[in-house]
Amino acid sequence: MRRLQIITGHYGTGKTEYAVNLALSLAGADKKLALADLDIVNPYFRAYEQAERLREAGIRVIVSSCGGAVDMPAIDPAVLSLFQDKSWSGVIDIGGHVLARFVDELHAEDFDLLFVVNANRPETHDLEKALASLRGVEAACGQKMTGLVNNTHLCAQTTAGEILKGAALAHALSEATGLPVVHHAVQRCFVPEVCEQLAEPILPLDIYMKKPWEITMEEDI
Repeated sequence: MRRLQIITGHYGTGKTEYAVNLALSLAGADKKLALADLDIVNPYFRAYEQAERLREAGIRVIVSSCGGAVDMPAIDPAVLSLFQDKSWSGVIDIGGHVLARFVDELHAEDFDLLFVVNANRPETHDLEKALASLRGVEAACGQKMTGLVNNTHLCAQTTAGEILKGAALAHALSEATGLPVVHHAVQRCFVPEVCEQLAEPILPLDIYMKKPWEITMEEDI
């Protein structure tokens, strides 16, 4: 994998969950690793919610302004260190319009730009819409994707069949674009059911990101 893994995709595809799990899977390999939470559009699912867990794993956490407590359209200048100091590896959770701010830094950078696909989201549920969404993100950030991630799920109603449905869409998108499927992001309990039916690498997912009402319920207990 290249030094920087930049994770993007349409709203609601689960790219933040994937970014957190990817960072945790890469931790501890005798390298300095950071996760940059630069998805400043979505106030609900933010990697900073898992900052303590990430830091315990030895991962530096970079968030948008206000320590991640407020959804503000501002970028922590510390993210520039990921581009300037090549001794660091990084996972960057970011939207296309925000990524466009770093076009100069990306020109001389070694990175993968991964597009997350969820076949159960309205804007990526079929090939036509997924392709349009992918091209839209590329246009917004001025960069070409280097790979695809199948992260199809239905939250608590996820089944192995849903994951395989997403795999079929990812394969169709791969054929249409020439991009490889880098990962199937699969909730850990479903890995035994689908592993023999998926040719590409599987990233087992532990579910860390909680919905706002789930956090509120825990606080009330």
